[in-house]
Amino acid sequence: MMNNPYPLLQTIQAPADLRHLQREQLDTLATELRAFLLESVSKTGGHLSSNLGTVELTVALHYVFNTPYDRVVWDVGHQTYPHKILTGRRERMATLRQLGGLSGFPQRAESEYDAFGTAHSSTSISAALGMAMASRLKGEDRHAIAVIGDGAMTAGMAFEAMNNAGVSDCNLLVILNDNDMSISPPVGALNRYLAKLLSGQFYAAAKSASKNVLRGAPPLLELARRIEESAKGIVSRVTLFEKFGFNYVGPIDGHDVQTLVSVLENIKHLKGPQFLHVVTKKGQGYKLAEADPVAYHGPGKFDPAVGLQTSAASKTTFTQVFGDWLCDMAAADDRLVGITPAMREGSGMVAFEQRFPHRYFDVGIAEQHAVTFAAGLACEGLKPVVAIYSTFLQRAYDQLIHDVAIQNLPVVFALDRAGLVGADGATHAGAYDISYLRCIPNISVACPADENECRQLLCTAFAQNAPVAVRYPRGVGAGVAVNSTLDALPFGKGEIRRTGQRVAILAFGTLLYPALEAAQSLDATVVNMRWAKPLDVDLLLQVVASHEALVTLEEGAIMGGAGSAVLEALAAAGITRPVLQLGLPDVFIEHGDPARLLALQGLDGPGIEAAIRTRFALTQGS
Repeated sequence: MMNNPYPLLQTIQAPADLRHLQREQLDTLATELRAFLLESVSKTGGHLSSNLGTVELTVALHYVFNTPYDRVVWDVGHQTYPHKILTGRRERMATLRQLGGLSGFPQRAESEYDAFGTAHSSTSISAALGMAMASRLKGEDRHAIAVIGDGAMTAGMAFEAMNNAGVSDCNLLVILNDNDMSISPPVGALNRYLAKLLSGQFYAAAKSASKNVLRGAPPLLELARRIEESAKGIVSRVTLFEKFGFNYVGPIDGHDVQTLVSVLENIKHLKGPQFLHVVTKKGQGYKLAEADPVAYHGPGKFDPAVGLQTSAASKTTFTQVFGDWLCDMAAADDRLVGITPAMREGSGMVAFEQRFPHRYFDVGIAEQHAVTFAAGLACEGLKPVVAIYSTFLQRAYDQLIHDVAIQNLPVVFALDRAGLVGADGATHAGAYDISYLRCIPNISVACPADENECRQLLCTAFAQNAPVAVRYPRGVGAGVAVNSTLDALPFGKGEIRRTGQRVAILAFGTLLYPALEAAQSLDATVVNMRWAKPLDVDLLLQVVASHEALVTLEEGAIMGGAGSAVLEALAAAGITRPVLQLGLPDVFIEHGDPARLLALQGLDGPGIEAAIRTRFALTQGS
């Protein structure tokens, strides 16, 4: 009979079971939980460093508070695997981030313990404040807790919520999980402020003096140690957070579960807005992740005993194409500046920062600021390139319109993760950028079909004296070799890639290649449109004149997307043709393998062929 490596953890089916444990058992539970977490994520892939860092905090929260009646809102939510394991989902962790399996983020539909669905940062305080206010209005004695990282605290929305909460008279607890890192290394004045709090010169001096005075009296020395823990909240008497109207406590050790429980139990009985500053370490308990938390932020499957291994060279990703282009264009044009909202690694800007440190700007998790900052740079004759995920640009929509588009400023938006993103699911999918950009005057939208075309269209975008977005997907493309030159393609012009009969497929982006696959048996024409805006109307009218029907194809929302642009152009020209629009439907698409998700939407070669045959009653061989 095999030994059970998690005897205590396996007795926890819900937080109510956890609350029946003796306090001295919590350290053992945390040890088992961390070991199970490492074993589980190593088999499925997923966020690791952040989850290893929140084990003790998660145990303490569920031990002290009456969840799910008490509401815990996790900012971003990529650190909630321990929370999922303790709230009845341990046996389903093998399905994490897979089609039909557990989400990698909190989802209200997944569990009553997921009080608020998250995946983008800096929303927790606002949501928890809303819950606290609702409890007060309804006369309920319910606690509302927001757990937010130091990276997420750089976003303006967090401080908007703090400003409101400080005068709300609600029983709200904000826990700052200060691990000195979000995804990329931390930046900005807030990080320096937290570092100053943690350096604790006054606190350190007081601690040293008290130990010297009490060294001869062990019982008193122990008392001083306990006072030391509780005194951490009063050594910096007036903190930024107190200026917002919060009672500040901390910083305390976020990996000492006994201290966490004691402090949380005390705070639980306090009235009004409370702020607990907890210091944790990403990757805690797994030395390899502690040493390189960025690498272990979201690894794939790996052997914990060995760690991550460098894989053999594979196809170049679109992100790598962008990173190489950024460096090459910066070398050719000293007006180029690169901007990222805390996604240096994810957006492929590591080499750019190393080569051009004075032209690299990480503004923190502050997408709104990133866009208007770029606008200010552009006003002074520089050429900003904002590297931002499609889903994150949504957060700066007002700035995009008012600060960039209305002033017609030459900002290039490199939209990574356009289309479906796979395991991260609906919150991270870049499904809407064509729709939400196409309606804005002055902005153009390029849709490269492959890696080389991505580089070429980035060159085209950079050459314009107006804002241009270049959208490209996560991962690899068709494997097309990338030229080393900085050659641009004609602005707003597409090309015919295959000439056929009756039906013409108008492909926007990387779905060109499955369109070419489908077109072989259909003998259809395939057009690489390249631009969703401006639409190549001349090419469209040329194709319409020689075909009976059209198919538009895009890895984006059908509603308001590139296919809609084609219909609008045909209507403006007074032309009537049957048009089949293929793309992402009007639903949120869940997490899963990207290729599988595309196939389920009928956006692979066989699916495209089947849809065209059905819509236009084409028989096999016709």
